[in-house]
Amino acid sequence: MRFICFVFIVLVGCTKPKATLFKNGEPLGKVSKRLEEASGLAASINNPGYFWTINDSGNPAEVFLLDDHANIKLVCQLTRATNRDWEEIRIASDSDKNYLYVADIGDNRAEYDLKFIYRFEEPVLAKAKKLIIENIDTLIIKMPDGKRDTESLMIDPLTHDLYVLSKREDSIGLYLSRYPFSKDTLVLDKILTMPFHNIVSGDISADGQEILLKTYDEIYYWKRSVNDNISELLIKEPIELPYRREKQGEAITWALDGSGFYTLSESPEGHWAQLMFYKRK
Repeated sequence: MRFICFVFIVLVGCTKPKATLFKNGEPLGKVSKRLEEASGLAASINNPGYFWTINDSGNPAEVFLLDDHANIKLVCQLTRATNRDWEEIRIASDSDKNYLYVADIGDNRAEYDLKFIYRFEEPVLAKAKKLIIENIDTLIIKMPDGKRDTESLMIDPLTHDLYVLSKREDSIGLYLSRYPFSKDTLVLDKILTMPFHNIVSGDISADGQEILLKTYDEIYYWKRSVNDNISELLIKEPIELPYRREKQGEAITWALDGSGFYTLSESPEGHWAQLMFYKRK
């Protein structure tokens, strides 16, 4: 199947912030030292009001469940996974089950031929504070145009298709793997070039109608029109949302009910990050 690569020209600096969609960020609680390098965030489905997060490169292969004050409530250890450079975590439903996708897709020096996404059923919070996760599917990812640093993974809830965005280019790429996923190496298709730099996270709302992309300094917003697919939507000019810049903010997720979105940062130099909530007006 052929995919067309679209290129569009938008002067990102000309997008005008609009403060009418969401309120300013509200801090909900500080993370602990154990999450010094938090680099992904996903609103839980099985545990409403809770959030999944991860640490990035070189840390243990652990996934953390937070409450809405950023307190760690559950730690899941993945037995058949390595944290080479975990950068994103997402959640998606499939065949009446919910799955977490942990994306080992970072590559600061553009030196790895392959990337890995670890997929497993979403745990349910119980009395135990620690779980061992053994039943894990591993998706092996290869970029179609050479080695790339990537930090953003999105899954379309309407089609289950998987999207990866590159990070460091002056105009980043949007890459696609259509569902269902092959058990062989997934060679992504590049379907769009976008005039953004340093995209560090992105998420699609649970109803599939809204998209957020985040850099270190900006948050961009798109709303789907009737029959828009993802590439047709992202080719349009976004709305830039007001954003309270974090020290090294690399995580964003929609609230499960669409009432707003959350962000989370790493904690460089002992400045402990806070879980932030931007409520819809």
